Amino acid sequence: MDSANRRSPVERDEAAVLTFVERFAGVLADTGFARMPARVFAALLATDSGRLTAAELAENLQISPAAVSGAVRYLVQLNLVGREREPGSRRDRYRVHDDVWYEAAMRRDQMLVRWEGSLREGVTVLGADSPAGARMAESLAFFEFLRGELPALLARWHAQRGEQEP
Repeated sequence: MDSANRRSPVERDEAAVLTFVERFAGVLADTGFARMPARVFAALLATDSGRLTAAELAENLQISPAAVSGAVRYLVQLNLVGREREPGSRRDRYRVHDDVWYEAAMRRDQMLVRWEGSLREGVTVLGADSPAGARMAESLAFFEFLRGELPALLARWHAQRGEQEP
């Protein structure tokens, strides 16, 4: 999709790259990601530079500038993509964050806290001794466990990545 690279340029079959982008976007969409943001995110991940302008995204994905705008706004809100201004230009470049999955997992803590609060309310409203309350309590216990384990898991990932860096 672009030829910029931190290392050396790599020749690629652009049709195969676009096919991959569409397939990966489909996988993301099948798991709950909005379709157009999934396409834009996959396109950014598939570039060597990890950065594209709105015009480049629109051209590569054959979508409208309005579709790009909405998709990147969504991705910026999720903090999966950042916006940076080209020096001396009025054009923005959109870039996928370094270590994007690690950062996304770190932000899940906030989501888990909210879910736990809602589940606690559900247990109270439904009654801990009712079948529905028991399901809510089991869900709450799972998310509390997950939130407790997530920091150590992410620290191990970060340590492993540090060991693998040249």
